Amino acid sequence: MNKTPSSSKLVESSWSDINKELAAMIPLDLQDSVRNSLVDDAKARLRKHDVGTKYSHLLSNKCSILLPLLAKEGKLYLLFTLRSEKLRRSPGEVCFPGGKYEPTDADDVATALREAQEEVGLHPHQVEVVCRLVPVLFDRDTLITPVVGFIDSNFQAKPNPDEVKNVFLVPLEYFLHPSVYQQSHLTRSGHHIIIHCFEYTNPEDGVTYHIRGMTAKCALFVALIILGKKPSFEVEFNLNDLMSSSEESLLKLHKHATSKL
Repeated sequence: MNKTPSSSKLVESSWSDINKELAAMIPLDLQDSVRNSLVDDAKARLRKHDVGTKYSHLLSNKCSILLPLLAKEGKLYLLFTLRSEKLRRSPGEVCFPGGKYEPTDADDVATALREAQEEVGLHPHQVEVVCRLVPVLFDRDTLITPVVGFIDSNFQAKPNPDEVKNVFLVPLEYFLHPSVYQQSHLTRSGHHIIIHCFEYTNPEDGVTYHIRGMTAKCALFVALIILGKKPSFEVEFNLNDLMSSSEESLLKLHKHATSKL
């Protein structure tokens, strides 16, 4: 039995077609100009939050993740991976490409780029690294450095099936005004922590993903930096001074963690 599409689906489809037609009418050089302006503004904002190697000495056990940004059809997107069910740690979870520092890695950036190449086939020359954000403390003894970079807009992912089940994009603005969102709260060493969970349904294939925990926090932080808008939900950051509030949080949690070791 054939199903008749709902009126809302038809309207959504019609608007999508109209937007594509309008985009096709805009000269390519103008499209490039708009994209370049969007990317240049984002880079300028991100560079103001670059901490470099300032906190790399805090712990010897280190990991890096790559937050891959790309500009597409006048919007910025973040690329995520869905971890393979075969993996021992966090199987089936959404995350950014990344992994543990190895002695052959020159620095945190090298770790993030190597892992991205191994996981999704993203070569270093396809990434323009913009900054390193304030690290995140994980499991008390691991320092995770978020490396932010822009990737080629025509990049075609080649997921390593042993590590990655799927690769998908989410509009950056979704992390400020999500359609489906939940949060929970906890207190650690007197510090209020919010655990964010974004539910996103990919319009390309209809698959619904849950982006939570550290991955959600990093995506939110980048969205706050670049878009400079107030989100539709409570956050733990000082919106007037994102960098200082994230540094204060790291140092407080690190002090508490090392006192317990």
